Amino acid sequence: MNRYPLWKYAILVVALLIGVIYTLPNFFGEAPAVQVSAGKATVKVDTGTVTKVEEALAANSLQAALVQFDGNSVKARFNSTDDQLKARDALERAFNTDPANPSHVVALNLLPRTPAWLASLHAAPMYLGLDLRGGVHFMLQVDMAAALDRRVETLVGDLRTAMRDKGLRHGGLSRSGQQIEIRLREADTRQPVVNLLQDTFPDLLVAEATPGDDLVVRVSMRPEAARRVQEQALKQNITTLHNRINELGVAEPVIQQQGADRIVVQLPGVQDTAKAKDILGRTATLEVRMVDESAEGRAAERGTGPVPFGSERHLDREGRAVITKREAMLTGENLTDAQAGFDSQTQEAAVHLTLDAKGARVFRDVTRENVGKRMAILLFEKGKGEVVTAPVIRSEIGGGRVQISGQMSTVEANDTALLLRAGSLAAPMEIIEERTIGPSLGAENIEKGFNSVMWGFAVIVLFMCVYYALFGVFSSLALGLNLLLLVAVLSMLQATLTLPGIAAMALALGMAIDANVLINERVREELRNGASPQAAIHAGYEHAWATILDSNITTLIAGVALLAFGSGPVRGFAVVHCIGILTSMFSAVLFSRGLVNLWYGRQKRLKSVSIGTVWKPSDDAVKTPAVKAD
Repeated sequence: MNRYPLWKYAILVVALLIGVIYTLPNFFGEAPAVQVSAGKATVKVDTGTVTKVEEALAANSLQAALVQFDGNSVKARFNSTDDQLKARDALERAFNTDPANPSHVVALNLLPRTPAWLASLHAAPMYLGLDLRGGVHFMLQVDMAAALDRRVETLVGDLRTAMRDKGLRHGGLSRSGQQIEIRLREADTRQPVVNLLQDTFPDLLVAEATPGDDLVVRVSMRPEAARRVQEQALKQNITTLHNRINELGVAEPVIQQQGADRIVVQLPGVQDTAKAKDILGRTATLEVRMVDESAEGRAAERGTGPVPFGSERHLDREGRAVITKREAMLTGENLTDAQAGFDSQTQEAAVHLTLDAKGARVFRDVTRENVGKRMAILLFEKGKGEVVTAPVIRSEIGGGRVQISGQMSTVEANDTALLLRAGSLAAPMEIIEERTIGPSLGAENIEKGFNSVMWGFAVIVLFMCVYYALFGVFSSLALGLNLLLLVAVLSMLQATLTLPGIAAMALALGMAIDANVLINERVREELRNGASPQAAIHAGYEHAWATILDSNITTLIAGVALLAFGSGPVRGFAVVHCIGILTSMFSAVLFSRGLVNLWYGRQKRLKSVSIGTVWKPSDDAVKTPAVKAD
C-alpha cells in the first residue's frame, strides 16, 4: 500500500542530484577580472589576443588565475582587486598605444569562481541584480525633437527627388521646425504637387491654401506619423544599447523604456563607471562612398601625395589607406536589414544588405554610372571612419539587395551584420541620472537576504519537528529539497536574483510547508477515526492531494498575473514565486511520501507512527452501530 516502485525512487534521486549540482555554483562567489574586447567594428578578438594578454601580464610580473576566450572577448581572472587594477593598467598600455584612438575596450569585471568540472556540466550561478551585486544605474533622456528633425530632413530630400522625377518645377524647399514649405514658380503646378504628396508621402499632411498665397504649399508630419517616428527611435536606441553593452560582458543588463522618452539602464557588476558611460555613448553609422580613382587620389593612397580636396583618407581592416569622396551616396538610414550569409558563387562568408526604396534607386543609379570603379563601405564610430570593404563594381545592382564579401570569416560577417542592423542611435541621448551601488552594499543586501531565508527555514523546521515529530522531520527534509530545487531551477534558467526575488524565496518556504501541514493533519484525522497506521498514511496523502492542488493552482494564477502585467522588481518576485509553487508541489507530495514509504512502508505490522499523536490498538475501539430493520 505504502511502497514506491524503484523507478519513482530513481526519479527522486535524479532530482536530488540535479538540485545539488546546479545549486553548488552559487556558493563559490566571484573573482575580480579584466576583460579585453574590440573597441572598433573592424578590430577582431581571437586566440591571438589571448597570447598577447598573457605576454602583457608576464611582462608586468602579474599572474592570472585563469585566462579564457569566450568568442567575443578575453577575460583574465585574478585573486585580488589589487592585481586586477594593475592588470587593467598593463593591458590598457599594451592594447591601446594611442589613447586618443583606442582599438580595444579594457574593462573591469567580475567572473564566477565555478570549478571547471561544474562548468563542463553547464552549471553556472544565478545572475545577481543591481541591488545585490552592485553596479551602475543610468537614466537616459532621448532627444525626440532631433529624431523628428532628422526624419523631416530626410523627407525634404525625398520630396525634392520625387518632384524632379515628375518634372515639377519649384522655387525651393525650406523647413521651419516640423513644417516644410514648397515654393512654386507657377500656380498651375500646385494641384500636381498636392497629388504627388498625397500619393507618395502618406506621412505628410498638406495644409489648406491661404488666400493670395497660391505659390506656396505647406506640409507637416501627421501626428500619428510623428508618434511612430518617436517610438521607432526609442526602440532602435534600446536595441543599440543592448548590442553595445554586450561588449562589457555584463550578465543580464536591465535596459527598458520608462515613459515616452526615457531609457533606464542598469549594469550589475560593472566596476568601471567611466568605461560604461563610454560604451553607452558609442555609435556606429554606415556610409557608402565612391573611392577617389584620380591620379592625386591614387598617390595619396600610396602615401606619396596629399589627400585631394573633397576627399578623405580612411584605413581598412588591414591598415591600408583608402581615399574616398566626402559625399556619401547612401547612409545607414537607407538600410532596412543586414544578415550574415554566404556568397552563392564562391561560398565565402558575406553580409547581405536590404535597402529601402530610395536607397535601392540611388544604389542602382550609382552602380550603373560607375561600373569598373571602386565603392567603399565605411563604418563611422565616434566620428572616425573605417573601411569595411572596398569592392569593384562589376555591373549595375538593382532590386535593393547588396552583398558585402571579401576574405571575411563567418564570425566577422555576423559581427558586421549586427553592427549594421543596429549600429547607430536613431536619436541623441544624454544621461540625466547616474547612480552607483557599491559591491559592499550589494554584499550586505545578500547577507541580510540570506539570513532571512535561513532563519525562516530554521524556525519552520523547529516548529515542524516539535509539533509533528518524525513526520515533521520528513516535512523538513522535503522543504530543504524544495529550496534546493528552487535555486537549481533559477540557476539553470540563468535568472536574475534581486531583493524581491529573495523575498519571494522566503515566502515560498512558508507556502511550501503548508502542503505538508495539510498531509500531516489528514493522517492524524484518519488515525483519530480509527484507521490503521498504514491506511491512515495512504488516505492522508490521497485525500490531501486535491486540496493541495486547488490551493496551489489559485496561488499560481496570481503569480502568473504578476508575471504578465508586472514590470521590474514585480516580475522578479513573480518568477521566483511561480517556480517555488511548482517545486513545492513536487517536494511536498512526492519526496515526503517517498521518505515516509521508505521508513514505514516495509513494516507489515505497523502499530504506531510518530506524528505527534501515537495510535495504539485497544479493545474499546470505535464499534460500528447495528442497523435495525423495521
